[in-house]
Amino acid sequence: MAQQQVFPTKGNLMASKRSLAQAQLGYELMDRKRNILIREMVALSDKAKEIRGRIDNVFEEAYKSLEIANIMLGVVTPLTKQIPEENSVKVTYRSVMGVELPNVTLDENPPVMTYSPMLTNSQFDRAYICFNKAKQMAATLAEIENSIYRLSVAIKKTQKRANALKNILIPRYTSQVKFITNALEEKEREEFSRQKIIKVTKEKKEFSENQ
Repeated sequence: MAQQQVFPTKGNLMASKRSLAQAQLGYELMDRKRNILIREMVALSDKAKEIRGRIDNVFEEAYKSLEIANIMLGVVTPLTKQIPEENSVKVTYRSVMGVELPNVTLDENPPVMTYSPMLTNSQFDRAYICFNKAKQMAATLAEIENSIYRLSVAIKKTQKRANALKNILIPRYTSQVKFITNALEEKEREEFSRQKIIKVTKEKKEFSENQ
């Protein structure tokens, strides 16, 4: 067993106690980190669920308006090409217990009409507005879902480290401390008994010499 491989000295006892204290502290920190990350992930999961429901409705309205515009105006693909591509996406990061989570932002300027209103109708305009709104929501959803994934990975790693501390290192050092403590106590008892025997023997010898 592991504890039998440690020589029972006071120095090793102090070292084992230090290692045990560090393992216990490490487990407490890992457990606290895991709980914080889980709370963060649950909050983001609730938010993602709410945004998914809203974005589905926005896309449904956008495609319905676009469909009507296609029926009324003919194929509107040439008109959509007049709308510039989105290039204002910016990604920064924030740290939660050492886990880097993304912040995805877009310019929040109101939609600018880049096509001729003479060639479109209100349904096309409505589709444009809805798709622009969905674009903003999609950026937020991408941020949240990526954060959830990163948190999930971090939680698994943290749980694995916490389990190693709880199930392997802490029991190992606890056993070492117990083994060394018992060995030293036994050694002290043997030394006490030896000294007592020496004392009794010495007293008997002195008594005999004085007779």
